[in-house]
Amino acid sequence: MFITLSSTHLNVGRVAVTDGMDSVAVNKLLTAGHDVIERHYTKDELLSGALSDFDAVIVRSATKLTSEVISKCDNLSFIGRAGVGVDNIDLRAASSRGIVVCNTPQSSTNSVVELTIGHLLASCRHVTRGDRGLRAGLWEKKQLKGTELSGKRLGLVGFGRIAQGVATVATAMGMECHAYDPYLPSNIASKFDCTMHDDVDSIFRLCTHISIHCNLTEETHHLVNGERIAMMPTSAPNGVNCGNHIVNCARGGIVDEGAVLDHLESGDLTSAALDVFEVEPALDNPLLQHPNFHGTPHIGAATLEAQARIGDEMVTLILDHFDGKRPHSALN
Repeated sequence: MFITLSSTHLNVGRVAVTDGMDSVAVNKLLTAGHDVIERHYTKDELLSGALSDFDAVIVRSATKLTSEVISKCDNLSFIGRAGVGVDNIDLRAASSRGIVVCNTPQSSTNSVVELTIGHLLASCRHVTRGDRGLRAGLWEKKQLKGTELSGKRLGLVGFGRIAQGVATVATAMGMECHAYDPYLPSNIASKFDCTMHDDVDSIFRLCTHISIHCNLTEETHHLVNGERIAMMPTSAPNGVNCGNHIVNCARGGIVDEGAVLDHLESGDLTSAALDVFEVEPALDNPLLQHPNFHGTPHIGAATLEAQARIGDEMVTLILDHFDGKRPHSALN
């Protein structure tokens, strides 16, 4: 369903920023005449209609705009997701009420690419485990012999902009890249010197290193499960026993965290690194206690540069919306 904008839109409106936004972007909206309220609302406040007086709302991943919450938004005509994934927004409910939903799909690409590569390097070179040992008074030089990324096979589950960026860097580092994405033409992968597969299981059977780059949907929930982890090889094409490694900087819930922990404990999985979790904050997650796991608190887009780009793109989207134009990244 595509939302048709009314020609009677006001040029300015009341905008809620619930999960924070770059201050320069906020000032641009204020300068344009918008009334901007920066405040995070609890689930109960949202269900009680805290957003009912707003014309637009800008969220990140913390605010969940469910159908129940959206039903309380009497004046809302615009929802902006400052980021890529929109699984925290009920698109169908928004569409049924004529609310345009937009995201900022390009602004955080480079930041997530770099974090993914960082996690891959940290996994193979025991960066976080070495740091923990030093802080505990241990000098584990002999125990922490790692492996290089060069010469290893990297499997990319999903091959959008971020995965393409990861493939570019990984290929430059000497990795052999493979990808699975049923929604993209296979010839796209060839532009990145990457082999496209038509079966996700073949990625797990072939690759010692897996990086997740798809959206969270019913289809992809727990796509990385115990059965697929068990398929992963532990030796590179050149015979190096590099172990097997999983990185997820996409969305929580794609990886079955219980299965990951089981395979880490059995030794069938060498390492796992997550930036996103099924339940956030993930402070009580048992994965945090395993020495071969390391994580970050959902910081894929948390760079100064990315937040500036996201804020700038969001300003453009809102200004276009209130001028009666269809925003360029509208999803409905």
